[in-house]
Order: sequence, then structure tokens, then C-alpha cells
Amino acid sequence: TKHEIHPDLQAVYDLMLANAGLRWVHIHSAGADRAVYVALRARGVSISTSSGTNAPVVASSALAGLLAQARRLPMLLREQQRHEWTPLMGAGRMPRDLPGQTVTIVGWGPIGQQIARVVLALDMRVVAVRTRPMPDEHGVQMVTFDALHSALPRTDWLVLACPLTETTHQFIGARELRSMPRGAQLINVARGECVRQAELIEVLQEGHLGGACLDVFEHEPLPSESPLWDLPQVIITPHGGGHADGNEGRVARMFLTNLQRWLQDQPLINRVP
Repeated sequence: TKHEIHPDLQAVYDLMLANAGLRWVHIHSAGADRAVYVALRARGVSISTSSGTNAPVVASSALAGLLAQARRLPMLLREQQRHEWTPLMGAGRMPRDLPGQTVTIVGWGPIGQQIARVVLALDMRVVAVRTRPMPDEHGVQMVTFDALHSALPRTDWLVLACPLTETTHQFIGARELRSMPRGAQLINVARGECVRQAELIEVLQEGHLGGACLDVFEHEPLPSESPLWDLPQVIITPHGGGHADGNEGRVARMFLTNLQRWLQDQPLINRVP
């Protein structure tokens, strides 16, 4: 992980940092927030990302979490392990209809747009939060980060699919989570540092949030003593939301396209500004 770097990967980082002639690095991920990339950019090295190559995979992970929580799968799996047959009826068990619920998606890149297309097909309402204002489109209400507070009181599902920036660093905390309706849910396939994790735990423990599906954390691996592991309404995945067997081929194709552009002195795709 970026917090606990494997020695082999650290050797690659050291090699890049020591190479005074390095001019361009293409990275496998969509995010370029690791310290090594920040340091390389500061000295003028071009960094390009693979943003978009795994967007359908990350989007499907977010949607899997939404559907699992909506259909009470964490609760049902615990009951399966206890060999309990308890129908989904009664208070706290009956799933809500998805049509008409509001999904607020923070981040309007390839991942956010893919998520929106699917939840719109489920007749859910969509609010998209992005940096720059733009008109509503295809049934999606567009708001800026400054207007996020006005969207949260009607948000049933808050989905974080944004890059880690100065704007998104720890921008979701107890105040934002408590402003959502009681029983609302959080899905984070962005970066763990987007959320104030201690405050998230507090709001989950008090029962205001109906649940959370978390693929990313403030520190990774998530420490074994974290209360998040034992909260029954939380689904934890080990930052694997973008993993699929087709990723290597997609990244290789993007790199080769960028290599051709580099040799022809053309602008790189997904170059980090």
C-alpha cells in the first residue's frame, strides 16, 4: 500500500528518484497522490495516469456494495452462518425500494459517470458533485462542492468516486454524515483520506448511518484493532475495487498510445497537471 510500501516497490521508487534524466512516468492507477509522484512532478517529471482503464471495474464494485447493503446481504450472511431462517420482514429488515432513492456521487469522472448510468437504470435519482459548475444532463442534477451541504439532507446513498485533492481531503466528517437522513449509507471507492475515519466510526456506532461499504481507509492495511472490522453494518474490502484480470491489458494499451504520443511530441493522455 502507499502507507506500507513493499521493499521491491520502494526499490523502484528509489531508482526513479535517483534518475536525474527521468522525464516521464506512466502509472498503473488513476490517482497520482503517492509521495513519490508528487516529488517527481515537483522536479518537472511528467506523470500520466491510467484513469478510465478500470472505471467499469471500480463502478461495479461500488454498485455491488450498494446492492448488497440495499438487499441486507451482510445481515443475511451472518444469519446463514448461524443457520437461521428469518424472512426479510419487519422493522429494520424490510428492504426499501431503490426507485426514488437519491444517490449523490462525488466525482464526475469515468467512474462516477458509469455508476450514474446504472443507478439511473434502476430509477434512482442522481446528484453529481463536481469541481466546476455545469448544466444538469440526462436526469443528473449537477452541483459543485460548495453546494454539497444542500444535497446531503436528501441523499440516501453517498458515493465517493473522486480523486484526493486539497478540496476532497477529509471533506466528509460527522457533520456531513449526520446531515444525511437517518439510515443513509456511505460507499467509498475513492481514497480513505477523503473521510475523517474516527468521525465515521462515531456516526456508525451511534446508529445514524444505516451502513457503509468501504474499499479505502486512512491507513492501509486497515489495522486489525480498528472498530470498523466489527461493525455489523459495514462491508470492508481491501482496496480491491479496481482489481480485475483485464486491467493489465487496458493499462498496457494506454501506455503504448501515450508512448506514441510522447515520441511524436503530442500531449499525453491523462497527464497530471
